[in-house]
Amino acid sequence: MSQRTVGILLFNEVEVLDFAGPFEVFSLTSKPDLKTKAFNVITISEDGEMIKARNGLKVVPDYNFYDHPALDILVVPGGYGAEEIEMNNSDLIEWIKQQNSQVEYMTSVCTGALLLAKAGLLNGRNATTHWMDQDRLEKEFPLVVVQRNVKFVDEGTVITSGGISAGIDMSFHLISRIYGKKVAEETAKRMEYDFFSQDRS
Repeated sequence: MSQRTVGILLFNEVEVLDFAGPFEVFSLTSKPDLKTKAFNVITISEDGEMIKARNGLKVVPDYNFYDHPALDILVVPGGYGAEEIEMNNSDLIEWIKQQNSQVEYMTSVCTGALLLAKAGLLNGRNATTHWMDQDRLEKEFPLVVVQRNVKFVDEGTVITSGGISAGIDMSFHLISRIYGKKVAEETAKRMEYDFFSQDRS
């Protein structure tokens, strides 16, 4: 396959490292030839207008829900904006559902898992989220099998990760699945990040 497109969802009060971590990992990854970028990474918000992330960081998304290119991977981050605001945004939840039927991989970071659960994408699946929100995920979505003390949970086409920095580990894991361990390790070395996938721990 040629270059995959990674879409990263943005919204007000999104946790910064939830989206910036995967953005950095996917953006820096080269294909096994070490010459060609493996991913085209774009950011998307509902209306395409500037968003204000947690602690005031301002970000201008590349696209909105209606003009973005087809995605191969969707990253749904978390933060206060996910768990307290977007959980009640039926348009955003519907967009996630639509994307799930089109993408190769649906992923979440931190409390982005609550948005996937609200969309019904985690029913009958193992999943994880930030340790502070695991009880909430379990209580509000009893069809989700919540996993604790893990960085991420791989359910094939749906991958959820724990809080904040765990999204980086999840991104490296997905790169390992697509392009192999060596490519993931080369990217981690470039980032000076100590990456050890769960299956090697």
